[in-house]
Amino acid sequence: MKKENQDLQEPTRSELEILQVLWKYGPSTVRTVNDKLNEEKREVQYTSTLKLMQIMVEKGLLVRDESAMKHVYSPAMEESKTKSMLLDKFVENLYDGSASNLMMQLLGNHKTSKKSWMPLKHS
Repeated sequence: MKKENQDLQEPTRSELEILQVLWKYGPSTVRTVNDKLNEEKREVQYTSTLKLMQIMVEKGLLVRDESAMKHVYSPAMEESKTKSMLLDKFVENLYDGSASNLMMQLLGNHKTSKKSWMPLKHS
């Protein structure tokens, strides 16, 4: 694994929700993130979102721009890199690093048919 991935702490479920908002809407204030969480995910108190985002800055998951009166937060790492790091950890921890074992599990858990592999035809 790359050193960059080892240094970054793994985000919690709540932290991932915040990251998803920032990846979707771009750099944002705590108020904006909190409003989007309440609209799209679940009800969260503003103070909880603020505290969690401050912790995420300390963990290196977010970057805070303090140049304006309202602080603006953005992800410290691109969405694809974060997801890749989390997937690598998942495969390493649950499948002994074997992506093929993960794929076999996925295929074994879902019924597949010839129809599901065919391209959709539009009428």
